Parts: sequence; structure tokens; C-alpha cells
Amino acid sequence: MGIVLGLLVVVLAALIWRILPPQDDTLQLAAVTDPVGVTFDSNDIPFIRASSDTDAAAALGYIHARDRFFQMDLMRRAAAGDLAALLGSAALPNDREMRMLGIRESAEADLHDLSPTALAELQAYADGVNAWLRKRGRFTAPEYLLLGKPAPWTVVDSLLWGKTMGLWLSGNWGTELSRLALSGKMSRAKIDQLWPAAHGNVPAADEVQAGLPYPKALAALAENALSRIRHFPQPFTQPAQASNEWAVSGAHTDTGQPLLAGDPHLAFGFPGIWYLARIDTPEGMLAGATVPGLPFVLIGHNEHVAWTFTTTGADTQDIFIEHVTADGQHYETPDGPLPFGHRREVIHVRGAADVVMDVRTTRHGPVIADGPEAHTVLAVEMGNLAPHDTDADGLMMLNHARWVSDVGLAAPHITSPVQNLMTVDTAGNIALYTTGRVPIRRSGDGAWPVDGADGRHDWTGWAAGDALPQSVNPPSGVLVNANEPTVRPGFPVNLGRDTYGDWRGARIRDLLAAQRPQTLARFAGMQMDVVSVYARRLIPALTAVSLPANDPAAPAATLLQHWDGSMARDLPQPLVFNAWIHDFGEAVLKANGVDPDDAPVLMDSFVQSLLRPAPAGSAPDKDGPVALWCQGDCQPLLKQSLEHAVADLKHFYGSDPSDWRWGAVHAALFAHPVLTRLPVLGFLGRTEISVPGDATTVDVAAPGFLPRRQQFTALHGPELRGVYDISNLDRSLFVIAPGQSGDILDPHAFDFLQRWRAGGRVQLGPEPNVVSRQIRIMPKSHP
Repeated sequence: MGIVLGLLVVVLAALIWRILPPQDDTLQLAAVTDPVGVTFDSNDIPFIRASSDTDAAAALGYIHARDRFFQMDLMRRAAAGDLAALLGSAALPNDREMRMLGIRESAEADLHDLSPTALAELQAYADGVNAWLRKRGRFTAPEYLLLGKPAPWTVVDSLLWGKTMGLWLSGNWGTELSRLALSGKMSRAKIDQLWPAAHGNVPAADEVQAGLPYPKALAALAENALSRIRHFPQPFTQPAQASNEWAVSGAHTDTGQPLLAGDPHLAFGFPGIWYLARIDTPEGMLAGATVPGLPFVLIGHNEHVAWTFTTTGADTQDIFIEHVTADGQHYETPDGPLPFGHRREVIHVRGAADVVMDVRTTRHGPVIADGPEAHTVLAVEMGNLAPHDTDADGLMMLNHARWVSDVGLAAPHITSPVQNLMTVDTAGNIALYTTGRVPIRRSGDGAWPVDGADGRHDWTGWAAGDALPQSVNPPSGVLVNANEPTVRPGFPVNLGRDTYGDWRGARIRDLLAAQRPQTLARFAGMQMDVVSVYARRLIPALTAVSLPANDPAAPAATLLQHWDGSMARDLPQPLVFNAWIHDFGEAVLKANGVDPDDAPVLMDSFVQSLLRPAPAGSAPDKDGPVALWCQGDCQPLLKQSLEHAVADLKHFYGSDPSDWRWGAVHAALFAHPVLTRLPVLGFLGRTEISVPGDATTVDVAAPGFLPRRQQFTALHGPELRGVYDISNLDRSLFVIAPGQSGDILDPHAFDFLQRWRAGGRVQLGPEPNVVSRQIRIMPKSHP
């Protein structure tokens, strides 16, 4: 046995040596025209020097593949519906959904809309990726020792990244299906209150939608569709959407030049989404966050402008109820019956037989669910699947912008998802533009599924560019967005009803008003703020709950009386508050016959609508949320949920609430999508770090939907933070989580985590702080 174990150790050591990339490297690559030098700093961040953008793209492709190829492969497979070929039948729900939507077919069609310049850059990137694959084969990454040699990278694979983001960050179709699923249980007015609209912006009378009956069979159909959407395998579930960005003009700063801050929030994972890099060519420099799979800097700066993004929440997806004719082969349209389109999909399953799908399509989009007795189907139309997606050209334009006006010109070409693009330039300008395109509907606001047969809710075109919200050099010299609406009531383009709360945005504005002048360090500090405006708004309702002194829950409730809403790790109050609010929201839903899983998206907003005090002197709203969901008084459920939450907390964390600590239970989880599934060795593919904040703080660390003991685990937040100093862009600050490498054996896999939690940053100046290793890429002459 000892000899066998020794041999296993030797073999493992040899494999590790074989798999880990060499410290220094030299290669020849036909995709480059001149030598390219790459130096890595002490954090394993590459500094690329090339003679052209295409040469730099080839180098970046090689480096991305070297450090993150398994991540890239999973992304393209998840988007294309090819995961089961790698991971087996557990990935079939994802693959069926992606094949149904036709993500890869859409990306292939977009290939023809690329400019020659964008196509050349994407092809050079693919050549760089494939150079690494040819060199390493099955040793490309540790995962392929088990899974086999990976397939080459293509330009279409890069386009799939944009399609994936378009799906992740445009989740309205799920909300529409949720509304429809609930329609068999309660009134439409009551359902609408689950997703409170900004400015109370629920249309009073859309006679077409209001008059459309929703039979219970349709509700069941929607529930069936939802069950498939919700069960994408982790980490490919559609994450919550949140981000922060703010900018101030030079009138507010210590340098007299603008400052910009941005931290996009996506699902935590290992490896993280972002990869830091600096690129210098005669055509300009770029520094910031790239994503493995694309040759562009998505968030960062060049020598003239800096930029960052938040999600608008724009409604670019609609569910249509299509009526099938008696022969089952056609569906009704305003111009008479049309035949369904058909697309045959064959899904290869590792270790099992192939799965064959017949995907039906309509003039609106693919059929996502069949109705009772096949007389009704649901189809979805999605902006990110519409023809002529030009994301690659838009990002290339953004990377080469010289003024904020150039960023504005790039914005409509970044087709999907629709984003708030905030930017500053060296001339002192600050601006906010809306990227992409928003559908123009003949009627309705897109919040509910609509009849597809009469054409009254069809999309008639797109709003883009100047037709969408923008703000350039506002008189205040301040721009802030944290996913709250960017338009006021009456804006001519409907961006959708479902929006996010203003808690983070309000806190950012408060911090900006409280400290002058603004500095780079203060901006970085604001990104770490963990005071919840949401909690502050609800504390009065919670502390008003009447409890006898001997009530077991009273000590925990008392902790909230003088609390300032801080979600610091060393406090018990965040644990009490989050457990109480979570249990209260679920109790309200269950009391009304609703499964909490049916309405998770705007739960915070819904709870706020129940607990935030009404304006002084106002009469009770007989049709308001308190009347419809709490029968006029939420106090009984609030008291009941407190007692339930405290009992659970005592069971898990001890009898004295003053000993509880938020940081003891609230940890950010970074998990490998495959290794975590392995028996015995699963722990190698995950790491956790205790963090402050919650879903409503500027420093977001949003708990996910996990079992009770793990319900406070943070699954969503800022894997990237950036702060940009226009007076000297080389002083700009960055951090990502968990690290640069996607190889768990690499010391740079998780080495950013402590700095990320503590607010530490790195700079991407002209030269690396320390040269840790080098790669030299030489042109390869053709025979």
C-alpha cells in the first residue's frame, strides 16, 4: 500500500508539473506580424506590448487560454447548449433551454454583421487561444485530464459571451412567466404589487392586456416553463442584477478633473468573470477588466476616457400567447395562419444516448412551452436574439474613444444587454449613455404575457442612441446610478415597469454630499460602504412591534432600536434584520398561497412596500399592498416571523443574540462549477471568505437561495471594483475576486481575496511593479 501511495504522489507531482504553465515562454504565431512582449507583475497581471491591435488580441487570446480556458469552454458550451457532452445528463436542463432559444444560431447569424476590423481582431484572438490549445492539448487545464482534449476556439465562440450576458442581464421573461403562473391564484392588481414599479408606474388601463383572460391552464403552462428556467445547473443560473457607478466633475475633486467609480455585480464563482490586463500599442493603451473569451477591455480606460456599466433593467423580452390551429401545424397571426418553423437539435450526452429536440419557432421567437391539448403555446421574443447584434464593433469603438461623445456614438452599437454606460474624459466631461436597443411596442408595457395572434402588442422597431436616456455634463456635476430608473414618468420610450430600489443610489448620493472635495481614496472608500438605507427605512416598523419583556424574541428585537443600518461583520444586528425580513416576506407570501420561489426578484421592494410608513396624514389605501397582502395589518405576521426567525437563529448560533455576528454566517462563496460536484474532493473547488454588507448596501454581498443554515451565504456582488482618476489615469485603482488564475493549483487563483474584502487595490501603470515572468510571441512565417 505504501508503494502504491508513493507512486500516486509521484504521478500527481508529475501531472502538476506538466499542467501548470511555464513561468517564461516563447512561441511563434502566424497571427502576429511583429514581436509581442508580455510581462507579468507580482499579481500575475499581464502587460502586453504589441505593434497593432490584432497582434495584441492574439497575445491576449493566448494568455486567456493559458490562465482561464476551462472557464471559456464552459461559457461557450453553456451558451450553445453543449454542456451535457462534457458533464453528462446533469447539464441537460441547461442544454435544452439554450437549444430552444437558439443562442448559437443567433451568434452565427451575427457573424455577418461584423466589420472587417472587428472580425480581424476576433480572429486574431481565436488564433492566440488555439496556439495554446495546440501546444498543450489535453494538458490545457487540469480539468481536461478527466474530460479529454478541448475543441478549438472560434470567432462565434467569442460572440456567445455577449449572448450570455444579454440573457443573464435581461430577465423580464422570467418575471412575465411568474406573473402568469400566479394569475390562477389572485387578481392582477395583487400580483403587480409583488414587483413594485418605479414612480408607481403601472399603467392604469391597457385595455387589451386588461381584457385578456388568463385561464388556469395557462398559469400551469407558465409554471412548467419557469421550472426549466430556474433549474439551470449552478453556476449558470441567471443571477440577480445589480451594480454601482458614479462620477463627479472637476468642480468637486481635489485635482480639478473628474473622478469615476464603478463596480458591476454578478454571481460569485471560481474563477471570477474578470481578468485584469494592460495593453500598449501605437494605436493607444488600454487598462482594466477583460473577460476570457473576448479581445476587448470591457470596463476600464484608455489614455483619453474611462468607462463603466450598470444594468438598466430595461424590458427587452416579451412572452406571446400563440393560438394553434386545428391541424396543429400552424398558429394564428393578423394575416392568417402561419406554419411553425422547425429546428432539429441533437444534444450529445456524456455517458448516455443523444437527446433529439424538435424546436418550433414563431414570428415572435421560439416556443418555450406547449399549452393544454396543444391549442396554445408560449413563445418568447428577445432583444438579445434579434438580428444584427453588433456588440463586438461597439466594444471596439468604446476601446478607441477619445471623448465622451465618442462613447455616446459607441453606445447604440453595444446592442445587448441594455446598460447604463458612465464615462469621463480628459477634457473634463462626464456623461451617462444608454447602450443597446429597446423594443418599441405597438401597445402595452411588456410586463405581462400578451396575445400573439392579433398583432396589437407586436414590436414595431427599436429605440436606440439619442432616443434613450442620456445625461452629459449635468449642472450638478454629479452622476449616480445603482440600477434605479434613469428616466422620469412620461419619458417617450417605455423601458419597462420592473426596476430596482434606490437604496444604494441614495446612500451614494448621501456620501457624495457629506464629503468635499472628492478624492481617489474617498471614491475607493465609498465602494466599501456597508450602511443600508433599506434597513434604515424599515427599522421604525420593526422596532414598533410590541413584545412582552419576557418574550424569547425580545432581546433580539431590542438590538435594532439604536442601530444605524450598518451591515458590518462584527455586529449581530445584520443577522437579526436579514433573518427577520426574509422570514416576514416568506410568511406574507405563504399566507396568500404563494410559493416564495415564484416571486424572488423584487422581494426587497415588495417588503418595503408593506413596511415603509405611509406619508403623514394619508388615508389607508384600501387597494394598497398592506390591504391586499396583510388584510390591512402586517403586525401579526411581523411578530410571528420575528419569533420564528429568532428561534431558528438561537438553534444554530446560540441563545444570546448579543453574541451573534454577521460575519460568522455571511461569507462570499467562490465555487468551481465542476470540482465542487466531485465526491470527497469537492472541497478543493470552493473557498469562502467572511464579508460585510448585504443585498442593499453599496458594497453588495447578496445572500442566495440556499438551505436555512446556509441562507446567508453571499452568492452575488462586486467581483470587480474600479476607480478612475482622469488627472492621471495611471493612478486608477482596480481589484478583482478571487484572483487572476483559473487553476486551483496556481498561487494566483485566490490571492486577491483578502485585498478585495479589505478594500485593497492595484494600479496598472506603464510598467509592472515587479516582473514575475515573461512571454515572447514571434511571427511565424508561412512555408
